[in-house]
Amino acid sequence: MTTSLQASHVVVTPAVPEEKAILANLLELYVHDFSAFHDVEVGADGRFGYESLPLYWTNADRHPFLIHADGKLAGFVLLKKGSEFSGDAAVWDVAEFFILRAHRRRGVGCAAAHAVWRRFPGRWEVRVMETNQPALAFWQRTVSEFVGAIARPKALEKTGQSWYVFSFDSVPN
Repeated sequence: MTTSLQASHVVVTPAVPEEKAILANLLELYVHDFSAFHDVEVGADGRFGYESLPLYWTNADRHPFLIHADGKLAGFVLLKKGSEFSGDAAVWDVAEFFILRAHRRRGVGCAAAHAVWRRFPGRWEVRVMETNQPALAFWQRTVSEFVGAIARPKALEKTGQSWYVFSFDSVPN
C-alpha cells in the first residue's frame, strides 16, 4: 500500500514477527514523547515497555504496521478491533500511532493514516487525550481531509481522563 504526499513516498506495511524488536524500539520513543502528556514512568531496566505488543501477532483483531517514507523507517501504527468507549466490537481503533520527529510536518502521518483507513473499511475511532494538543490538531486535520468535511470530535471521560474521540466511516473503494 503506497501513498504519496508532499514529496514523500509513504509505504505502510504489516510488521512481521521478525520486526517485533523494531516496533519495541519505536514504542520506547513513542512512550517517551507521550510522557509529556501522560504520567508514565520508566521501569527499573530503563525502558517503558509495552505489555500488549506480543498480542499483535497472536490476536486476529490486532494489526501492527511499520511506516516508511522515502525508503526510511518513519514510524508505526497499531490497530485493533473494538471501541474503548462504546464497547462496539466492530469498530476499528487506532490503538497507537507514531511518526519519528524527522518525518513530522511533511504529510507522512496523514498519508499513513489514510492508507490504513482505506485498507480496513468500516467504522473507525481515533482517541486523543485532552492534554495532547499537538495530536488533537494532527487528528483533526487528518480525519477532516479523509472524510472531506470538518471532523468534530466528541469529548468523553474514561477512568478520570478526558479524551476527544473522532468517529467516522471508511468505505471500500
